[in-house]
Amino acid sequence: MAVERRVLSSLDQLPEDCQDDVVWALARLNERARTQADILFELNDRLAVKGQGPISKSAFSRRRIRLKRRADRLAERDHIYAGIAETITPEKMGDQDIILGELLKSVIDELIDDAKSAEDVKELASAFKQTVSAQHLSASLKAKAEAAAQAKMEKAVNAVTGEVEKTGRNVDAAEVLSLIRKAYSGE
Repeated sequence: MAVERRVLSSLDQLPEDCQDDVVWALARLNERARTQADILFELNDRLAVKGQGPISKSAFSRRRIRLKRRADRLAERDHIYAGIAETITPEKMGDQDIILGELLKSVIDELIDDAKSAEDVKELASAFKQTVSAQHLSASLKAKAEAAAQAKMEKAVNAVTGEVEKTGRNVDAAEVLSLIRKAYSGE
């Protein structure tokens, strides 16, 4: 688990009071109404007023490319999630979380063999613990969702039973609920 070490760019080395100017410049880039060179020129003017800069064209381009890649990945994820959002139900989500958790635990187990230091092992142990906690939370949420669905069904059966009884016919709510459960379970 090697950590990437790179030299800080001139953008990274700007003081805190210049970050609003960097944010301004990146926002202008996202608007795509002006050229990168024009925005960089104005950013350097704004920084010069604060006694900072100038930012090199290459540093500005590298930052823009990193942010563009990140934005593209987020947009791709949004499209993927939008396509599958309707198919995710509490029942399926719990099962998927269990499968994903087991996969992550096996990957963590394999990575422990390649750990170079005690710190690496500590981080992997923490990731394992978080995976187990997430699985527990998922199971808890699934149980709550199932209990809520059960309560909703019982409430609906009781409401229908009450309406039918108003017509003078006798209906046993427990029997109706039992029949519905049998129908759902496929018996």
